Amino acid sequence: MIVERINQLVDYAICHGLITEDDRIWAVNRLLEKLRIDSYEPIEYSECDDLETILSDINRYAVEKGIVESDGKAYTDLFDTSVMGILTPPPHEVISKFWALHDVSPEIATDWYYEFSKSTDYIRTYRVKKDLKWVVESDYGDIDITINLSKPEKDPKAIAAAKSAPQSGYPKCLLCAESEGFAGNLRYPARQNHRIIPMDLYGEKWYLQYSPYVYYNEHCIVLCSEHRPMQINRNLFERMMDFISILPHYFLGSNADLPIVGGSILSHDHMQGGRYVFAMEKAPIIKDISFAGYDDVEAGIVKWPLSVIRLTSYNRKSMLDLAEKILTFWRVYSDEEAFVFAETNGEKHNTITPIARRKGEKYQLDLVLRNNITTDEYPLGVYHPHQDKHNIKKENIGLIEVMGLAVLPSRLKKEMSDLEEAILSGRDITEDSVLSKHSAWLDSFKGKYTFTKENTWDILKKEIGNTFVAVLEDAGVYKCNESGLHSFMRFVDIINK
Repeated sequence: MIVERINQLVDYAICHGLITEDDRIWAVNRLLEKLRIDSYEPIEYSECDDLETILSDINRYAVEKGIVESDGKAYTDLFDTSVMGILTPPPHEVISKFWALHDVSPEIATDWYYEFSKSTDYIRTYRVKKDLKWVVESDYGDIDITINLSKPEKDPKAIAAAKSAPQSGYPKCLLCAESEGFAGNLRYPARQNHRIIPMDLYGEKWYLQYSPYVYYNEHCIVLCSEHRPMQINRNLFERMMDFISILPHYFLGSNADLPIVGGSILSHDHMQGGRYVFAMEKAPIIKDISFAGYDDVEAGIVKWPLSVIRLTSYNRKSMLDLAEKILTFWRVYSDEEAFVFAETNGEKHNTITPIARRKGEKYQLDLVLRNNITTDEYPLGVYHPHQDKHNIKKENIGLIEVMGLAVLPSRLKKEMSDLEEAILSGRDITEDSVLSKHSAWLDSFKGKYTFTKENTWDILKKEIGNTFVAVLEDAGVYKCNESGLHSFMRFVDIINK
């Protein structure tokens, strides 16, 4: 069986362009070495292009032979990534091919690189497809909802081992370029099958890669070669414009640079982009605005639960001059009536989540106004998911959610399945140690429906979506209503004075 799987894996690598037929003997020998097999006889074997099955059997063999300590995912992921690393071309070959294809067409280059990242198993497509995804209609357009199931959860044994393992500090974080080819450990994922593409952005070396969890089509990460904190400034805007000039079919955005309203990694300067149209991009302008001295820049407030100023122009410099001015004013802007405070007790609160894209020959930049102030009533953030929604979403509202895609915790899959059973059976969940957190949430809408076996899951999906929309409204500094728009315009007027 194992010899058959070795040959099938080599066939897979040849078929997917990772190696050539000339590499076959070498590849077989490398895999024999990896699996500590001393003798080999060619055999007839059946065709198999199912990478998950091939790697699963190779992992099983490695565990049985004591090559891998445990069959837990943390251990087998480290091992099968090293196996795929044997068959992954070196960086210089990948880089050369990407830019050669880019000379033909940026789209052809990213098409190839995305497929390559899946073929090497860096993007584990067989896990990503397990994510639950659906769309919910709202006043702001169709909102994407996902329950992410593709991030592997460590078993207790791996967690205990990781806790006692020495920490080397290399690479410094998951977004460091030094992750490329890294063997990994129980604290850090293996990346032998990972390849990144260098590109010059506004005079600095940055790298393009895809997210291994691809929350949306061609979900990419653009990371700085230097391990430094994130910072929203003019240079960032310039880098975003450079990127969408290199890959005009991609959008690019950045998380905010402050806690609560930022992403999960603020310590390494990075951006995220891809080839996907989010609901926010499709959202219309609800109020045209203008800024003195910037007649060549179209501007407007977007109909969206968060507070968004959209700038569009053929003139990149003029648009970025205005974007920098808006950012500068917002950093120090306070409006007690609207509960906007730039600073309290020496802590700064105002920042921006920017998203850039091309619209034909025009540049477009969405500036989402963010504020991370906390109060006794809202200790996790006034403009953060409020406590009554934490049963569905408690985590920060980062770039991806800002644009209209909910990334919800994996726990919801089982909790909603159990809640569906409780609804249909009439079971009281108020004393349930897990489901009780959903009791008030369920009470808020159960009177609107007649639940059946056929419709209960669909109702729960709809209400999860409605709750996420309300979460986005919580995150909006200025609410998308007449009062909020009036407060929003006070800030616009300050810029124009």
